[in-house]
Amino acid sequence: MRIVLAVDGSPVAARAARFVARLASRLAEKPEVILLHVDEPLLQSVAIHLGVKGVEKYHADNGKFALKTAKATLNRADVAYDEQLLVGDPADTIVKYASSAKCDLVVMGSHGRGALTSLFLGSITIKVLTHCAVPVTIVR
Repeated sequence: MRIVLAVDGSPVAARAARFVARLASRLAEKPEVILLHVDEPLLQSVAIHLGVKGVEKYHADNGKFALKTAKATLNRADVAYDEQLLVGDPADTIVKYASSAKCDLVVMGSHGRGALTSLFLGSITIKVLTHCAVPVTIVR
């Protein structure tokens, strides 16, 4: 089983990591876990100001922060994983990655802000749920 664990460094992402650790311990065969963080692209004016190296460092630092808690959780549970740090629209990138990597499951946390807030702000979770051909488990 190939599982994508999409994280953003939030407490709900930490809960999703604990869910994957528990799931892995219950499966007959150890799953292949891909720990995925998708960073939003910087505004062009900011990217120009930072330069190529600055932009790379910015995304690397964000990715390191976003993965930190999930990595610790998976390491404690002795769950092997690969890391993927990507830049793009989070929902679209998660959906495309899950499909192209032939994943069996996407696991992600939901902040649970409610339908009205999601209507105006857009929810990454809702976008992944509605566009992903791969089964999605939402942890709250």
